[in-house]
Amino acid sequence: MRVSIGCRLNYSFSQPTPLIAMLNVHYSRFGDLERADHLVASPSVPLESYRDSYGNWCTRMVAPAGDFTLSTDGVIRDSGELDPVAPGAAQHPVEELPFDTLIFLQGSRYCDTDILSDQAWRLFGETLTGWARVQAICDFVHGAIAFDYMQADATRTASQTLSGGRGVCRDFAHLAIAFCRCVNIPARYCTGYLSDIGLPEPHPPGDFAAWMEVFLDGQWWVFDPRNNARRTARILMARGRDAADVALTQTFGPNTLTAFDVWTDEAPPLSPDHGTPG
Repeated sequence: MRVSIGCRLNYSFSQPTPLIAMLNVHYSRFGDLERADHLVASPSVPLESYRDSYGNWCTRMVAPAGDFTLSTDGVIRDSGELDPVAPGAAQHPVEELPFDTLIFLQGSRYCDTDILSDQAWRLFGETLTGWARVQAICDFVHGAIAFDYMQADATRTASQTLSGGRGVCRDFAHLAIAFCRCVNIPARYCTGYLSDIGLPEPHPPGDFAAWMEVFLDGQWWVFDPRNNARRTARILMARGRDAADVALTQTFGPNTLTAFDVWTDEAPPLSPDHGTPG
């Protein structure tokens, strides 16, 4: 399956402003890109790219005063298969976890495990360990939190999400991640594209999505507490401890986001004769 992916972010700046963008597909999916999702700035400015400590691809620049646009437009090949499941995946004892997973047991900016630990053990301490425990956490979060796009709040923590009972996809992810860490399951925050391919219409306006990966049975597995369902064409852009590590854009000065468009649409198959969309 071919999937058209991309975004367009329009800003207004009152003065030249440094900016870091994290808007490209994650390196683990680079090999699937049929048309690279190069970052384009308009008006054009010098771009410098680097990898952060989590392996995410970042681009820094100085946005000029006035209107400024960042955009990407790519095509990626996807298997079309749903997120994999492994109901028998076991939980590792903490002392046997790989060293590089241990950071994902710790509390972080939005995943305040110190506040949620006692409640996590009360809620999930009697569940089966491993996959079943993670699924129990996702079931609880999905049922306890109401999705409300109008309630987006960039400062809301996992415990505040639980007490308030509402949030957006990042809040669902933060709460589930915090609960997993509280019961000794490494969990990390993911952001990227998530298609509505195969779902009944009408589809909501395009947006980026947040989900989590948990470490069970020697590998990382996708869980999506917001949708609590397996999906297709989930395309990773960045991973970190929580949303603070994977801000899609970080500006170092005042600005106004004037327009925001994201798309993840099925593209026509290539013609077998000409290698062009048929």
